[in-house]
Amino acid sequence: MLKLVFEILISAILHPIAVVLMWLNLAGRADLNGTQKIIWAVVGVFWGIGPILYILVGDGALW
Repeated sequence: MLKLVFEILISAILHPIAVVLMWLNLAGRADLNGTQKIIWAVVGVFWGIGPILYILVGDGALW
């Protein structure tokens, strides 16, 4: 049970940081147009939530 709580805490802390860093990188990219940036920003949010849902709903594990 403690391992599951630790995995959820790691996911809840690291994934939002990764998404914000991705958004900052997207803002500075000149090779993408506005539509591409918006699509990647939305995909990044759902992609970041995916591992958390995998752990909670799919009985997954990080290790």
